Amino acid sequence: MSLRHPDLLGGRAAVAGIGATAFSKDSGRSELSLAVEAVRAALDDAGLAPGDVDGLVTFTMDTNPEITVAQAAGIGELSFFSRVHYGGGAACATVQQAALAVAAGVAEVVVCYRAFNERSGRRFGSGVQQREPSAEGAALGWQLPFGLLTPASWVAMAAQRYLHTYGLTPEVFGHVAVTDRRYAATNPAAHFHGRPITLADHAASRWIAEPLRLLDCCQETDGGQAIVVTTPERARDLRHAPAVVLAAAQGAGRKQEAMTSFYRDGLTGLPEMGVVARQLWRTSGLRPSDIDVGILYDHFTPFVLMQLEEFGFCGPGEGGDFVAADALPVNTHGGQLGEAYLHGMNGIAEAVRQLRGTSVNQIPGAARVLVTAGTGVPTSGLLLGADD
Repeated sequence: MSLRHPDLLGGRAAVAGIGATAFSKDSGRSELSLAVEAVRAALDDAGLAPGDVDGLVTFTMDTNPEITVAQAAGIGELSFFSRVHYGGGAACATVQQAALAVAAGVAEVVVCYRAFNERSGRRFGSGVQQREPSAEGAALGWQLPFGLLTPASWVAMAAQRYLHTYGLTPEVFGHVAVTDRRYAATNPAAHFHGRPITLADHAASRWIAEPLRLLDCCQETDGGQAIVVTTPERARDLRHAPAVVLAAAQGAGRKQEAMTSFYRDGLTGLPEMGVVARQLWRTSGLRPSDIDVGILYDHFTPFVLMQLEEFGFCGPGEGGDFVAADALPVNTHGGQLGEAYLHGMNGIAEAVRQLRGTSVNQIPGAARVLVTAGTGVPTSGLLLGADD
């Protein structure tokens, strides 16, 4: 069973630097060069040198080994290196791993990174084409013969049940797409800068896997993003005010599979995110009403609504109305639908900008930001706060 008490991590680490490459559809570069550029940019943002780094964390899916990135970036010796599994579900957990290392004194400056050519190289949206024998592959074997070959088709199963259970139409998903694209339209770093959409545009976009339309699905992106984590004390001496890790959590639910948890008792929620939510609220002592901005993983719009419901911002089936009412600023960078798909790492960077007061879509007085990682898989989340 999951934890039932607050943990001891809150307040013992902080994000001190963020850095990214340009986001594109064809970088023309190696994934290693993207990773190194992002790492160096994050260190420069923090006012640190490569020699200050003693830890690196990334995703199991990343093609850039920690020791290779360290060598290419001029980092040198490492006392901590780690990887987190389950694709986008790893995003916030990379910061959690870094924070744990910093809090335990295993490392002092840890850089989390993710880099890929997800558009020009391996495209996740193209579906399962080849897979090494594994338990995960065996689980997928129960879905693939029936045509469930892509992430969109897997999410469509839950989305259809959600609409049926609550008597809703696909328009409720459109509110997420419209909100993300509204923020992306004013973000120069976003692929969809200057291109907002309407609910009518959403409804007119072609079907991908009913009830998901094209505008319900995140884009595919080449690029890299890095995050520098250190102690709050050291962060206070660097270039920017710290974004303090108030709480960090991972979660996997009962009968959990990677994107195909179709044999649970119900398909209208995200139990793995419920595990994360409970732990974030326990450790931080915060509640939904305390949150100023939500950066919610949006590879597909239906799971944004379910996340809002799992965290208690609204009741089951009410996520669409909650987003439509702008009750909480969501994905102020444009999200993965509007800015870039970087497996959620660019969302962490946006949370930091909000706390610094430097976002292009700045929410006045933002002091507490919720960030979530990939949904439908074992996942993770963060609560970041301004330094008091």
